[in-house]
Amino acid sequence: MKRTYVIAGAIALAVVAWLATGLLERENEPAKANTEAPSEVTTGDDAEAEAAPAVQVRTVEATPHERRLTLFGRTEVGRAVKVRAETAGRVTEQVVRKGQWVDAGDVIARLSMDDREAMLREAEAMVVQWEKKFEATQKLSQSGFQSDVRKSEDWAALQGAQARLAAAKLDIERTKIRAPFRGVVEEFPAEVGDFLDKHDPIATVADMDPIKLVADVPERDVGNIKEGSLADIRLITGRELQGTIRFVARMGFSTTRTFRVEIVADNPDGAIGQGITAKVSLPLGTELAHRVSPSILTLDESGKVGVKIVDEDDHVAFKPVQIIDDTPEGMWLAGLPQRVTIITVGQEFVRSGQRVQPVPALDAAAGVGGSS
Repeated sequence: MKRTYVIAGAIALAVVAWLATGLLERENEPAKANTEAPSEVTTGDDAEAEAAPAVQVRTVEATPHERRLTLFGRTEVGRAVKVRAETAGRVTEQVVRKGQWVDAGDVIARLSMDDREAMLREAEAMVVQWEKKFEATQKLSQSGFQSDVRKSEDWAALQGAQARLAAAKLDIERTKIRAPFRGVVEEFPAEVGDFLDKHDPIATVADMDPIKLVADVPERDVGNIKEGSLADIRLITGRELQGTIRFVARMGFSTTRTFRVEIVADNPDGAIGQGITAKVSLPLGTELAHRVSPSILTLDESGKVGVKIVDEDDHVAFKPVQIIDDTPEGMWLAGLPQRVTIITVGQEFVRSGQRVQPVPALDAAAGVGGSS
């Protein structure tokens, strides 16, 4: 038993000695490390230069840009008139058919004559009668055998007969229904045999040249739309044409906050009909702006849209912008200085106030337009 106790005690002493040796070595390591001199220390401007990230930039100047507003509109005929009967009668002939072009004054339908020719002959006879009677009265008046009162009465009767003759001729002329202007016959509700009273519709004639295009302009832009300006039009059919702004409404729609704008364009062949959807580009004026690729736009902490630029000291600054136009060639921005250096690559990885190493952009298409 004594021998066992001696062996156990020896083992315990050995373990304690081994653990103490390890702790001493760990305590000496920091001191040893502190005595070693650093191989290289970077300080001053060199350290700042190493920390500044490289970004690609381009320097650009603002150029005049014509702002345009793109809207969708619809075509309308210049005018459409319901041609109505000016006298009563039965339709005896449709001279033209629906869809046919007519000129101003062309006969498009005829009404029955009925007793109009008899009334015309009666009116003509009465005029002849009163002309002879007035002639005789005038001679007697000059000889003193007829009073001036009788002469005036016969003169009035003659005038009445002539008026009735003119009315009879006009009534006969009104049996010929004529086109009020050059256009296309769009509707023909009256058929041959229908009886029409005065003011009943007989046809609709549409003026197709010029064609009218109507669009609704938002209230924020209507002040920049000028009558007489040219507008570019692209129909849904693919046809492109140019028109002139003829009318800008002064009274807007309260529900949509928009104003009606009318544009007229030549349509001599009448190929453009009413109700066709069209894309309209309206001029809003010219202002200085920068053309950029949409890829360089970024947001600040508050969610404002802008670009990041580099100042003269190579520090980053965020500049909010206003997008005034979006074209296939790029976006046009307002709100930047006349000449500015814009970060085109790496803007998402740097922050305002940070110093950077600006590198000229290699790809002009990836940045902005109008560079120098």
